[in-house]
This record gives sequence, C-alpha cells and structure tokens, in this order.
Amino acid sequence: MLDNKTIYRKTLVFSLRRLLWDLLSIAVFAAICGAGFLLADKLSDNGLIGLLIGAVAGLIVLVIVMRFLSYRYKAGQIAMMTRGITEGELPNDVLGEGRRVVKERFVTVAAFFAATKVISGIFDQLGRLITKAGEAIGGDTGSAVGSAVSAVISTIVRYLCDCCLGWVFYRKDVKSMRATCEGAVLFFRHGKTFAKNMGRVFGIGLASLLVIGGVFGAGAYLIFAQFPQTFVRISQEFVEMAAKNPDIPAFLTNPSTAMIAAAALVGAAFWAILHSVFIRPFVLVGVLRNYINSGMNDIPDEESFRLLDGKSKKFRTAHAEI
Repeated sequence: MLDNKTIYRKTLVFSLRRLLWDLLSIAVFAAICGAGFLLADKLSDNGLIGLLIGAVAGLIVLVIVMRFLSYRYKAGQIAMMTRGITEGELPNDVLGEGRRVVKERFVTVAAFFAATKVISGIFDQLGRLITKAGEAIGGDTGSAVGSAVSAVISTIVRYLCDCCLGWVFYRKDVKSMRATCEGAVLFFRHGKTFAKNMGRVFGIGLASLLVIGGVFGAGAYLIFAQFPQTFVRISQEFVEMAAKNPDIPAFLTNPSTAMIAAAALVGAAFWAILHSVFIRPFVLVGVLRNYINSGMNDIPDEESFRLLDGKSKKFRTAHAEI
C-alpha cells in the first residue's frame, strides 16, 4: 500500500509538466498585453485600450493552451493517484501510463471535457440546493446560513469534481457517465467524511496564499517600482475614464496604489498557479483516498440514483444517458 506522500511524490511529474505550460502561457500573455499597450500608446496615445485588447487576446491563447494541453496532465495525474490508492502500486513510467489511461478512458480530449463539464454541473447545482433549503427553513437568516454553506461548497466543488473524475477512472469497467452519477451519489452518502477534510483544505490554502502570494507580490512590486512612469501614464488614463464613469475604483487613479494593486494581482496569479501545481495535488491525494474508500465497498445503485433525480436536473439528464 502506498501512502499519500509517496503517491504525491511519484505523480509530481504531472505537476511539473503543467507548471511548464502555465509559465509559458503567462509569458505569452504578458508579451501580448505589453505589445498591445505599446502599440496603442504609440499609434493613438491610448495605451490602456491596447492593454485591454491585448489582455483579451492573451486570455484566448491562455485558455486554449491550458485547456487542451495543461489539463491533459491534470487528468493523467488524477488517474495515477487513483491507481496508487486502489491498487497500492504505480508503474515506473507514470507519465506515459497516465496519458495512455486518459486516452483509453475518454478516447479524445473533447470527451474528457464533456465528462468534466457534466461533473462540475452536477456538483454546482447540488451545492445551490443548500442555499434554497436554508431560505425555505429560516427566511433571511436561513438564506444567509445557506449562502455561507454554499460558498464553502463552491470552494470544495473543484476537489469533488477531481474526486469524481478519479472515481470514473476507478470504475473503468462501466460507462463513464454511469461512474459520474455514482460519484455524485457518493458525496451525498458520505458527506461527513468529506467535511472532515475541509479544515485541511482551507488551512493549507490560506497558508500558501500568504506565503506564495506574499513573496511574489512583494517581488513584483520591487520590479514595478523601477518603472514608475508606466504607472503614472496608466493611472492618468484611468483618471480620464473615471471622469466619464464614476464606477472606476479610485485606487486605480493613483500611481502608487495602482502599482500595489498590480503587484497584488501578480502575487495572486502566481499563487493560483503554484498552489494548483504543487500544494493542491498534495491535499487532493488525501481527499481522493477518503472519497474512493467511501465508495469501494458501497457502490451506488439505481435506487440511490433515483433519489438524486428529483434534486438535480443535470444529474437526471446524465442518468438518462446511461
């Protein structure tokens, strides 16, 4: 039997590959934004518009790269984590085997994203039911409680989606859509089991935000401070925009606070990437183990499917496709 640390260490190669793609994506995004700003500033003396256009174009490139390349490594990592948990061993070439398993299970990348879309849709919809239940029970107070709980649920939905994807890999002898429905049922059957993981999820997430975000945010600020005139020009354009649109935040019209905001944004971006690549997989192994173990000896059946048919339209639709 492999422990969580061993599984994390052996599947870290997927995270490193994802990191390379993510860093390349950020470099391309920054280059496109910078080119847009410089070009528009030179041609029309309106660099902010060029920056925004560049950001949109950069986001399109970013989504394409991360969606069709980076996420293939994510799927392979979850597949190998699942094998390590359920079979107690991993092949020497985990990267190659992960790719093979993902291709074998979903045939195409499009099929993989179709399945993950269904999974996230089911969990998002089930999470919203908690808010409605709170409103029905306690009016405004119940709504506030339900909303708070729903916010927590939305934070862990990504973990649940990954766990459900792991269950789909585990249940390789049944159709992926049936395995998806089983994964959704497991959440409701064993909610207490997953609730125990939330302290670890939020605690580690907050700690990594403070450390990673703080370090890269401070580093970005020191770099930005070397180019004060750039932020003077950007803030001046925000001043002009604020004269026409009062909704423009006041801190963007001040070069100093705009620089701080930009540094904070950079810190948050690097945190999102590094946390996703290194920290989150470590947490996921533990959550995934609890999720898989909760269902291995209690695989959901048709009767349990019918219980969720009336609670989630997306689940009902997925169930009908089995």
